[in-house]
Amino acid sequence: MSIVLDPPGEIDPAADPVDQRPGTDTWYRVCRLADLEPEWGEAALLAGKQVALYRLWDDSVAAVANRDPATGSFVMARGIVGSRDGRATIASPLHKQVYDLHSGECLSHPGLAVPAYRTRVVDGVVEVNLPNAA
Repeated sequence: MSIVLDPPGEIDPAADPVDQRPGTDTWYRVCRLADLEPEWGEAALLAGKQVALYRLWDDSVAAVANRDPATGSFVMARGIVGSRDGRATIASPLHKQVYDLHSGECLSHPGLAVPAYRTRVVDGVVEVNLPNAA
């Protein structure tokens, strides 16, 4: 499934960073919360980075890099959303490594990690925070 905005082009994350100040991270508008299906991943391209977004069962949103740390494939948005010990998780669709959606820590294979990004919902719009390159 792809995210389709109505009307198209209403939110352009590449062209419209929300908050971009020198020396700070940047918040990007991605889509409306209503555009994301619960417990289903979607991929977005933000500032040249592929990001996997997940709307969780409590209507919060988690975001991690779409690149699978074990294989290098860009597939994390197609992973299986779940939980382990009360932590929201994503299982890689390839080899099923399980990652914490908020910290990026791999719970099944120590030493692996996926970059995790802060998210927020402002007036029904999902925003993702990406660190600025040094």
